[in-house]
Amino acid sequence: MPDLIRVLIVDDHPVVRRGITTLLVGEEDIDIVGEASNGKQALDQVEKLHPDVILMDLVMPEMDGIEAIQRISSHHPEIRILVMTSFTADDKVFPSIKAGALGYLLKDSDPEDMIRMIHQVYRGELSLHPMIARKVIQELNRPADQSLASDPLTEREVEILQLIAQGLENQEIADRLNLKDATVRTHVSNILGKLHLANRVQATLYALRKGLTYLDSDPENSGKNV
Repeated sequence: MPDLIRVLIVDDHPVVRRGITTLLVGEEDIDIVGEASNGKQALDQVEKLHPDVILMDLVMPEMDGIEAIQRISSHHPEIRILVMTSFTADDKVFPSIKAGALGYLLKDSDPEDMIRMIHQVYRGELSLHPMIARKVIQELNRPADQSLASDPLTEREVEILQLIAQGLENQEIADRLNLKDATVRTHVSNILGKLHLANRVQATLYALRKGLTYLDSDPENSGKNV
């Protein structure tokens, strides 16, 4: 029996929430645990329901999706957030990803894409609609004004950064590298500090920029240098 993915739907339109529920209710490994009509309600539902994945609209009253993503990611980094919106503008795409969203789905996507992306973000993988992926790649290929790292990463930190970019949690990294969980937490904190990054999603985007991992490619073929 596959793991049951607990999903919270956040959208200010009842018909959208109902349509998504109808679409997902037939999936044996997905359980719709609740709904919210804005970001403020989403924060309350997170504390009550502890979902694994949140489908998050961006433009909502009281509290928008980007602020909700930032708050949830700060307090519950284990929760995966999949943006679900009609907006493709840079001022929506990049702030939501920087806030901590692992996926970006457009509302005109096929239902199969939504189901696939829910599974991908649940596994900790960055999952982007092709149009959004192109935007991210273009941004990553844009020359940076200056290097993000004030201190070079150690070989061990590079190794852990690659595993973060592959979606592994601290305990999984510890098991993979035969380290203590506390040691991995220290390394992750050092990596984010050296690179001046706020969270693991930003670390993943940095790894993409540096060629340490790639969208939709075999991580074994990733680069080795920072």
